[in-house]
Amino acid sequence: MTEISRLPGPVMELWEWQYQGACRDADDTLFFHPEGERGSTRRRRAEAAKAICRSCPVMMQCREQSLRVREPYGVWGGLSEDERSAILAGKTQSA
Repeated sequence: MTEISRLPGPVMELWEWQYQGACRDADDTLFFHPEGERGSTRRRRAEAAKAICRSCPVMMQCREQSLRVREPYGVWGGLSEDERSAILAGKTQSA
């Protein structure tokens, strides 16, 4: 679960970018793997989600937000859970 203390308050200007997300009308199961999904099935699902992200006008805002709040699940801003974890681990090690 997202650490709520890291989330900004409910100010419309802070969240308005989400209305422009290419994923808004997509099936959310594409972005979050079902329990037990592994291997090529998981990779194909994640790549399909990332393809939507690549066409998204707010991909970088989404990515920055997911890293800021340490989003633990799903594809956000074109990054998988493992990719976000690696980025955060790199930031932690270099800090």
